Order: sequence, then structure tokens, then C-alpha cells
Amino acid sequence: MITKSMEIRIPAGLDPSTIALFIQTASQYDSKVYVQSENRRVNAKSQMGMMSLGLPKGASLTIVADGSDEDKAVEDIEKYLNNEK
Repeated sequence: MITKSMEIRIPAGLDPSTIALFIQTASQYDSKVYVQSENRRVNAKSQMGMMSLGLPKGASLTIVADGSDEDKAVEDIEKYLNNEK
């Protein structure tokens, strides 16, 4: 299991359109992937869960991944949140 803190650098933050792309990124991997923000933890592959977080640009979050491809999952999610993808 990997846990990594990150900051959202996407200009729009995680709004409905950027959440859809975030979920596509997370869903490419077999690993279980979660997003933690403050005291909430949601499945990173869940549209409703992700939308319930309401995370703007600059917000901090923690990605938790567990599975055979967890390293690559966290790496690609970080690239996406850094607006590099």
C-alpha cells in the first residue's frame, strides 16, 4: 500500500469535467485507489464520491493505492493533479 499527499494544481480544481478525467486515470489500474481529504475517504473511481469532496485548486489531499500496480497509479494521478497530463 502506498500513501502520498498531493496538491491540486488543475486550474479548475476538481469540478465535474476534471473529476471525470481523474476517474478515467484511476480506473486504468487494478489497484484499489482512494482519495482522503480532511477526515473523509472516498473511492477514487466513484463519480459521486469524488464530487462529494468539492476540492478546489490548491486543496491538499492524500492518495491511497493498494494493489499490483499501485506505484504507477499514484504516479499517473499525481501527474494529472499537477496538470501535467
